[in-house]
Amino acid sequence: MSGNAFQALVLRQADGATTASVETMRDDDLPAGEVTIAVRYSSLNYKDGLAITGKGRIVRNFPMVPGIDLAGVVEESRDARFPAGAEVVLTGWGVGETNWGGMAQKARAKADWLVARPQAMSLEQTMSFGTAGLTAMLCVDALERHGIDRAREVLVTGASGGVGSVAVALLAKLGYRVAAATGRPEHEAYLRELGAETIVPRVELAQPSRPLASERWGGAVDTVGGQTLVSALAATAYGGAVTACGLVGGADLPGTVMPFIIRGVSLLGIDSVRCPIDRRTTAWRRLSELLPDGLPGEVVEEIGLGEVADKAADIVRGAVRGRVVVKLPEH
Repeated sequence: MSGNAFQALVLRQADGATTASVETMRDDDLPAGEVTIAVRYSSLNYKDGLAITGKGRIVRNFPMVPGIDLAGVVEESRDARFPAGAEVVLTGWGVGETNWGGMAQKARAKADWLVARPQAMSLEQTMSFGTAGLTAMLCVDALERHGIDRAREVLVTGASGGVGSVAVALLAKLGYRVAAATGRPEHEAYLRELGAETIVPRVELAQPSRPLASERWGGAVDTVGGQTLVSALAATAYGGAVTACGLVGGADLPGTVMPFIIRGVSLLGIDSVRCPIDRRTTAWRRLSELLPDGLPGEVVEEIGLGEVADKAADIVRGAVRGRVVVKLPEH
């Protein structure tokens, strides 16, 4: 491709309908920012799926380049921290929602949003984790800081998804006994390969529960929300903690305060969008240390820019397992 033209997946909206197509853009189209990046990889997250299909109110203005993650090489910079040639990673900060995201051959961003590529990871590996991996690491780190009972199982809900898959692998690596909840029984072998000891049918957690159930979980990573989160809290042992990072099952909390005031259970909210840079850097370092070889190959699927729209529909209907990496061709 000649000149400063590049390819991008562009979302447009007309008459309330969202369309997604690969278009040719130019550098002048890029938003403001101190750093221009040649994007090598992005990834497809559930939030991206909602944005691309128009099924969620994710995108705030159009046209929009989706992609809440990106990894690439700095082309131009007005910030000494990230000179030309530096390899960087960007997750969160509203990219793909209010600011153009990573599903394009070029991106422009504020320097304060960037972190340097972890030394032990390739750019491709960073996107095999992406926001999902960062979120999972933040969840696990919060449980560790809380100090949950290692003699009990740790529950991971939505275990077949991106955040859930990485959380299962991280917890197993750290020596916890992991119970993986999923609505897809065909993924049992996959979850056990990641390190799960027990498989919990999703339906067990999706039904209304008593305010307090038998104490089973030392802690939990909940990626679902709604009744599933309430059920996890109800069965968490005295002094345990549940991290909450998702709401695909609902944004409401249809439960009681009894787990909090009778058992001293803590509900820990996890945000990866505006997470401070120092915490991000620590999380990326720990990911590289705990999972130096990345995720098992069959957990990660690589696609091209032209395949993203179809895959977005799959991820929204729950037909995607693990992580999807989007490879951008060099321009």
